[in-house]
Amino acid sequence: MEPDNIRFGGGASATVLHPLVAVFLLLAVVLILMLPRKYVIVPYLATALVIPLGQVIVAGGIHFTVYRIVVIVGLLRLVSSLRASQGSVMAGGFNTIDIAFSLYASFACIVFSLQWMQQAAVIKSMGNLLDALGGYFVLRFLIQDLDDIQRAIKILAAVALVVGVCMINEQITHTNVFGLLGGMPIGVAIRDGKARATGSFEVYITAGVFGATLLPLCIYLWTVAKSRLMAAVGIAGATIMTATSNSSTPVLSYVAGVVALCFWPFRGYMRAFRWGFAILLVSLHIIMNAPVWALIARIDLTGSSTGYHRYMLVDNFIRHFSDWWLLGAKDYNAWGYDMWDLSNQYVAYGVTGGLVTLSFFIVTIVRSFSRLGLARSIVMNDRQQEWGLWCVGAAVVAHVVAYFGVGYFDQMQVAWYALLAITCVVTLHAIPASDVQGELVAPDQEMVNTDQLWRAIEAE
Repeated sequence: MEPDNIRFGGGASATVLHPLVAVFLLLAVVLILMLPRKYVIVPYLATALVIPLGQVIVAGGIHFTVYRIVVIVGLLRLVSSLRASQGSVMAGGFNTIDIAFSLYASFACIVFSLQWMQQAAVIKSMGNLLDALGGYFVLRFLIQDLDDIQRAIKILAAVALVVGVCMINEQITHTNVFGLLGGMPIGVAIRDGKARATGSFEVYITAGVFGATLLPLCIYLWTVAKSRLMAAVGIAGATIMTATSNSSTPVLSYVAGVVALCFWPFRGYMRAFRWGFAILLVSLHIIMNAPVWALIARIDLTGSSTGYHRYMLVDNFIRHFSDWWLLGAKDYNAWGYDMWDLSNQYVAYGVTGGLVTLSFFIVTIVRSFSRLGLARSIVMNDRQQEWGLWCVGAAVVAHVVAYFGVGYFDQMQVAWYALLAITCVVTLHAIPASDVQGELVAPDQEMVNTDQLWRAIEAE
């Protein structure tokens, strides 16, 4: 999904870049191409997250956002490294998370194109595919080890503080400084007398969710040697972004991440908790007068939320399963009032990409939890590594909760791709390397063959 001001279509070539953005972009391109690989993550993430998507170059009717441009440059750097290395440039090679992600991004493109059967729709979906696959695999290339993970989190933390300070300014002055660049409103959204700060993001909800989902990663960074300052910066920025967005979804996501972290003492009983939660939902569905998903309508953490709309999205989505399961549904707006507002990522993938896209999206999430869980079980005698895996899992939980209240269509996609890349790498590096090439040492010092270990992880 793309915001309305980022479209593909006809029109003369034009440039809508602010001069400051053009200079920043040019510097970022040079740095991405010239810096050592481990430092490329700095200009890449900073540019992708801080520059609003409304800053575009239009050439031949095709819109190249700043993010799309840095993705293309990042892919050039990836291809160059691939030719030089003559092997895989991704840590651990191609895994099941990569496969599931590639499939859901690809089917989203294919189904959307078949659904509309128009040239403009094909061009738009191909652009989305470039943003998704390109952005994801560039991050898989840039994040290779634990140092890269910590460097990426530090950049995300710095971005959170910078944008968070600008969001405080929005609350005070009701002026978005990023809007002065063009491509997004200068004014601030007001609901029930409360200002909802946006920062560099397209909407206040995704701005708040960026901070909320970042919190567990910053808490992990707090336990890393010589990283507490950046961890504090990130925690402050994440909290500010969540609070100043004045939206229930970010607050709920923030709480979900914190609650997931608080389950750390009960980590040995998570299977029982999961089954208990599932049984609770089924029981509520049986005894309630309304379906269990009607509980979404009761969520209002700010006093001005639209929980009922999100409930109706899910309710109509389930009731109209036959309309969308094969090739999505073009006429979902006819299901009810305001159904065009797909503020639920699961519903959005279903109605625009069909059941196959939604299924592979869920598989991506499941595989992330599975890898983290198995890696944690292997290193459970090493509390530092186990805690790191737990924090990454808490961040995934925060995203899973956020997806019930918003669809990622702006820079939040970058944050999600970064977390998936971190998940792939942190599970690989959960076990310290032994002196024997091709083997790993488990916490009990038993030698484990690398290939056998990760075949077990992929089969889990």
